[in-house]
Amino acid sequence: MNNPLFEKYNTAPFSQIENKHFLPAISTLITITKTEIDKITSNSEAPTFKNTIEALENTGEKLARATSIFFNLNSAETNDEIQAIAQEVSPLLTEFSNDMLLNEALFERIKTVYTQKDELDLSEEQHMLLDKKYKSFSRNGANLSEEKKTELRKIDTELSKLSLKFGENVLAETNKYELYITDLEDLSGLPEGVIEAAEQTAKEHGREEGWVFTLDHPSYVPFLTYADNRELRRKLAIAFGAKGFHNDKLDNQKNVLQIANLRHKRAVLLGYKSHAHFVLEERMAETPEKVKSFLNELLEKAKPAAQKEFEELTAFAKELDGIDHLEKWDGAYYSEKLKQKRFNLDDEKLKPYFELKNVIQGVFTVAERLYGLHFEEVQNIDKYHKDVKTYEVKDNDGELVAIFYGDFHPRAGKRNGAWMTVYKPQQIKEGKNDRPHISIVCNFTKPTASKPSLLTFNEVTTLFHEFGHALHGMLANTHYPSLSGTSVYWDFVELPSQILENWCYEKESLELFAKHYKTGEVIPMEYIEKIKESATFHEGMATLRQLSFGLLDMAWHGQDPSGITDVKAFEVAAFDDTQLYPDVKWNCMSTSFSHIFQGGYSAGYYSYKWAEVLDADAFAYFQEEGIFNKTVADKFKKFVLSQGGTQEPMELYTQFRGQEPDPEALLKRAGLVPPTT
Repeated sequence: MNNPLFEKYNTAPFSQIENKHFLPAISTLITITKTEIDKITSNSEAPTFKNTIEALENTGEKLARATSIFFNLNSAETNDEIQAIAQEVSPLLTEFSNDMLLNEALFERIKTVYTQKDELDLSEEQHMLLDKKYKSFSRNGANLSEEKKTELRKIDTELSKLSLKFGENVLAETNKYELYITDLEDLSGLPEGVIEAAEQTAKEHGREEGWVFTLDHPSYVPFLTYADNRELRRKLAIAFGAKGFHNDKLDNQKNVLQIANLRHKRAVLLGYKSHAHFVLEERMAETPEKVKSFLNELLEKAKPAAQKEFEELTAFAKELDGIDHLEKWDGAYYSEKLKQKRFNLDDEKLKPYFELKNVIQGVFTVAERLYGLHFEEVQNIDKYHKDVKTYEVKDNDGELVAIFYGDFHPRAGKRNGAWMTVYKPQQIKEGKNDRPHISIVCNFTKPTASKPSLLTFNEVTTLFHEFGHALHGMLANTHYPSLSGTSVYWDFVELPSQILENWCYEKESLELFAKHYKTGEVIPMEYIEKIKESATFHEGMATLRQLSFGLLDMAWHGQDPSGITDVKAFEVAAFDDTQLYPDVKWNCMSTSFSHIFQGGYSAGYYSYKWAEVLDADAFAYFQEEGIFNKTVADKFKKFVLSQGGTQEPMELYTQFRGQEPDPEALLKRAGLVPPTT
């Protein structure tokens, strides 16, 4: 069988790949990579950095590319067949990873080089590579007895299957639910564009008439924000919060308990007190104690503001509609109404100025002004779906910097949310700088018969956020792929993404792309002022919400979970200090908390807030010198965006900023402490 994944290719050959190609390709490429590793271990020469560390870094290139294509499709364009293949592929890859990490002969060679590291003439990047290679083995069982290695293999295989199953259940729950409306009165309060999109969704769901709302964010969020029908808001909100919590075949409670327990068991096996202790050893935060202290310090500052905002919102809802007790399905609705009253500004006023194609061009222009990047849409790059857009990214000299894929709209085979991913990492090999292939995947409102895709302001910041990650990948300039781009400490990776969101609030930036989709009129100055004014609206409640997620994550992973039998009861206790709204007994967040039970954020959700401290402090530097100041942008590019994981994050940050970050910058920006005059 001809298999395109065996061939030499530059961009991913999506149109040539069939599902049947994946399993044989990955199986064979695992075997080929094992042979490459055997060549290293059987080398009769004494271990050196070149014949052991660099040689290991250069193994498995085709395998890495094939698996990145497969797992990216499993997130962005999946189906039953791909999900079934994933259940076979994941254990194979876990077994291979363990075969490598528990390979005694290979570890002995690495250890030999590592013990000589102070005598070797290595660059800073080479030192970092050596350190990371050694730790990847020592932290993952290389020093265990044979009996414990066997136990570790078993745990890892089970975890890979459980994580996949968790994600499949969440996607299935999202896809199977629909709120079908036939009475026009039930659409009261909803903007015209939202109604039109729901009519289109109904047709896609096989309904000849009526309107369908789903649990996809572009459908769910507007309904909760604008629908006057409180009972229908309640119905949709409960469905959203009950994903994986129905005691049926898609229930995730057992998966959550098993994942948490296996992670803890694995950490203890490796000599750590908990999964969080294991994870945080390789993070800027270092320990669970430091994370909890960080979260609780922010909680102390944010909680009084959040409670005050909640009381104000409760009084407003009572005054407006006679509601005595605010429920979770009331929050977005009354918050939006209060925001409109206070600032005379709402998303429906703003959306006409944020046509997707203009916002995309806007973020490209910001990247050009800051980093000299030029984006040209091209049609000769293979795609996995017709909606995907492909670009060549070049510098001021016309040299290729990266290939960029943009996938912007929801569909049945795509999981919710937004993310950045890599199809090919950057590396400098044999004197050639091999440039990266980067993708961002989002779920923005689709165009309708009468309107183009118009974004809410929140969606605008989401696009800038993911594009910040993309810049981190595109501007990478390191020798080794495992240190390239976003291959950095998890609590540093959000700095490039979160800092870029700041340009969404600046007049000088907004005027580049915020233009009315019909008239071309630039967004009025009064709207820009209101966007800035409203930036801290209900920031106390928003901060409390983010802190609640971080604290729930640490609750699951910072202790022995073996005594937990009731997922819901445990979650309620973890949320105790951060809850404003009454609990909904039918809902459970943990059963659909994909960030920590499927994605890579276990014991790491705090990093969003951690990185906010960095980004607020870093953007304050831009503001001091000018948001498009070339000197500051060049420093950010040189010390943050291009360096990947070649140095410790705090070293990179202080080289850029000239000092360590000041936490006050975040509190001031959030309006949680008064700015100094």
